[in-house]
Amino acid sequence: MEKTGKSALPETSVIPSRPEDAVDEEGVILPTTDDSFEIFTKGPGVVDFRTVTWPRASIIFVKVLFATGVLSIPTAMYSLGAVGGALSVVGWGVINTRTAIIQGNFRNRHAKCHTIADMAEVVGGRLLKEVAGFLYIFANVLGTGSSVQAVSVGLNALSDHAACTAWWGFLATVVVIIAGSIRKFQKLGLLTWVGFASIFTAVLIVVIGVTTRSRPAAAPQTGPYELGYFVIAHPTFVEGITASTTIFVSSGGSGAFLPVISEMKKPQDYSKAVFAAMGLVQSAYLAFSLVVYRWCGQWVASPSLGSAGTTIKKVAYAIGLIGLIISACLYLHIASKYVFVRILRNSRHLQANTFVHWGTWLGCTIGLASLSFILAEAIPIFNYLIALTGAVCFSPLAISLPGWLWLHDHWDWHREDAWKKLFWGFHCFLVILGLFMLGGGTYGAVEQIITAYASGLIESPFSCADNSNSS
Repeated sequence: MEKTGKSALPETSVIPSRPEDAVDEEGVILPTTDDSFEIFTKGPGVVDFRTVTWPRASIIFVKVLFATGVLSIPTAMYSLGAVGGALSVVGWGVINTRTAIIQGNFRNRHAKCHTIADMAEVVGGRLLKEVAGFLYIFANVLGTGSSVQAVSVGLNALSDHAACTAWWGFLATVVVIIAGSIRKFQKLGLLTWVGFASIFTAVLIVVIGVTTRSRPAAAPQTGPYELGYFVIAHPTFVEGITASTTIFVSSGGSGAFLPVISEMKKPQDYSKAVFAAMGLVQSAYLAFSLVVYRWCGQWVASPSLGSAGTTIKKVAYAIGLIGLIISACLYLHIASKYVFVRILRNSRHLQANTFVHWGTWLGCTIGLASLSFILAEAIPIFNYLIALTGAVCFSPLAISLPGWLWLHDHWDWHREDAWKKLFWGFHCFLVILGLFMLGGGTYGAVEQIITAYASGLIESPFSCADNSNSS
């Protein structure tokens, strides 16, 4: 853990830091019983939100990342090749783990930081807070939309496209609103175990299924065909940056971890939860995506649950549907909790079972879920929606801003020994890298979406067309 030095940057916020005696000389966060430091307090007459243990937090983190990530990476592998794709998975995994730890450490050093937007206020004032808050909401709304879209694919696959795709999306949104309106992470955490087991089993079935076929299900079943498997690929800039952004966002949702810290029994255990979650997620990503890409090549489906043929696709979606729904619920819950806390912060209604409390909470979940449905129907291709989410929202929030947060607390390190200077330079690089991914990734994703509309791959927003290739 890094030693916390006094920042040489100007103070831009009145948010106080944690008392000195709560951090030891190595910067390790120590237990504290100071409720004034936390968003949610404990005591008689208030709803106790701080009930999440670190193992439960870790499974929430896994579920936030795993479903959409594992379903999108195999397609990205085709653009980057096996070596480039594997290096991208590992590289982004390391960077995203580091930035997740930075955010947790910063949150535990500075009072009343509920989300990345509160941290942005500490380093950049009110304007940066509002910008970060908007991106944070938009990121999780897009995450909800991508999961709703995946659910509509599953319902089409299971029903052989028995209804209009837009109606399936609407039905999925209603279910997500109901489940996502569960008020506490601790209660929602019970569902994440089921959700993770569901999607993990579904993906494992597909991984095994693709290895039993003589050729990919989507490839021509007779005559010669080109698999499209490359050890080293040579993508165009648009293809490469879009694929890289897709892989980055598969584990780049660490901003969604932060509200969970505010509901943990021991916020100082956050790092344990992150390392456990990231270790499991990255191992699964690497193994599953390489196997699916090796056996399917360019014929991998998006989402990848449809890659092993009609029968296995139906089995996989039947098992994995609950996991996809829970993913959408988590994204919706996180976005709604941010808006909810912003509205009721410093009010008695925040932790009281009043009409205002429940009306605000349900208004947040219904309103944001409706927006996610609209966006999902406007960009009805799973991988493009994921790439756009990563470029526009997660690049600045999960790469650039964490680098800035670390520099704020360790600015003096550029005057220290060579190792600390190198570490300081790395975090400067994070700021620049995030801005590059913001510009390049957005350009790549938008170009892909424009091309998809022009080529007829996307017919129109709110289309009834089958998105599961079942009809």
